Amino acid sequence: MKIGILADTHIRKGRNLPPVVWETLAEVDMILHAGDIGSSSFLKDLESIAPVIAVKGNGDWMMEGLPEKAIFNLAHVKVGMIHGHQGPGQNTPQRALNTFAQDRVDVIVFGHSHIPYKTYTSGILLFNPGSPTEKRGSEFHSMGLMNINDSDFDIQHIFF
Repeated sequence: MKIGILADTHIRKGRNLPPVVWETLAEVDMILHAGDIGSSSFLKDLESIAPVIAVKGNGDWMMEGLPEKAIFNLAHVKVGMIHGHQGPGQNTPQRALNTFAQDRVDVIVFGHSHIPYKTYTSGILLFNPGSPTEKRGSEFHSMGLMNINDSDFDIQHIFF
């Protein structure tokens, strides 16, 4: 199973994803979006490629029906996803981790900072794909790609 991971796309009128993102997403089985999507029409564009699981970011205040937090299984991997702007903690990774403190998840996917992040904390993989449209202090734009096989999983950043 191959999963594309996005956050902080901020797609609004006149803005689109770079071609490399569309090319990568064309090969996935599912898409995760950790908030600040930008528009319902963009979310529908993603859904035309593959099933999408998305959460609401602080910039998605006009988008109805999106949860603030999601917990779901992808094969044998339990994933928690949140945008990362809410909750206690001194920085975005801490807020994301604290949000799922009572949940048994293998991976926490979050966004908000636009900064690519990948580290294990207390046996949980914290992953921020960065942003494909607004790199904000990062050297490159980025997204994530998760591969799950029968016994394990891996998540990598794609930088462009």
